[in-house]
Amino acid sequence: MKKNFVYQPPYTPYLQLLHHDNDIVVANKQSGLLSVTGIQPAHKDALITRVQRVLPTATVVHRLDMATSGVMVMALNKDAHRKLSRQFQDRITKKRYYARVDGIVAPDEGSIDIPLIVDWPNRPKQKIDYENGKPSLTHFKVIKRLENETWMELLPVTGRSHQLRMHMLALGHPILGDRLYAHEEAKARAPRLQLHAETLLLQHPENGEWCRFSSVVPFMAHTPVPLEIDKP
Repeated sequence: MKKNFVYQPPYTPYLQLLHHDNDIVVANKQSGLLSVTGIQPAHKDALITRVQRVLPTATVVHRLDMATSGVMVMALNKDAHRKLSRQFQDRITKKRYYARVDGIVAPDEGSIDIPLIVDWPNRPKQKIDYENGKPSLTHFKVIKRLENETWMELLPVTGRSHQLRMHMLALGHPILGDRLYAHEEAKARAPRLQLHAETLLLQHPENGEWCRFSSVVPFMAHTPVPLEIDKP
């Protein structure tokens, strides 16, 4: 995090649980809240610590950027953690995000496939690196075009850090409110990053049955059709 960054996590709502059973807990993370604790004492308040106050055995199997809101699943025992981690690693899970981006995106749909790597002098920022970067793939679809912005549906295949933010930047349309990658005008047009993890599909670690977990996009008047479970 930048040296001049002041962490001010949201407290209302303090914690939103979408589902929990003996094996998993699913939360709706707020924008501005860390997924996991940071090194500094001021960064100890995170989604994982809030969940652990209610469900002490919860462990993290994937993350969302601090600025991103939406659906996150955690494991409640070692077997569930192992099985969920394997699903994310093997790209069995399916994720859908929504974003408001700067400008008018011309193609109705498409894919972005560029290799990403951490930009060490400017971390946590990422950069495109065709020699050393890791593959990253996102499918996108235009939902709505307005005067100077576009509503996007994003389906990431890989799960690289800042992948969707970098992919929209590479497309020439940074996400509104993106304090790391957007230009000043696009950054100022939203009070927070306009990126939300709307749906997560996964196989339940106890019985292998497909589960769909969703949360409403807080910054977009759009009602998506349910994401297909039979097309992971």
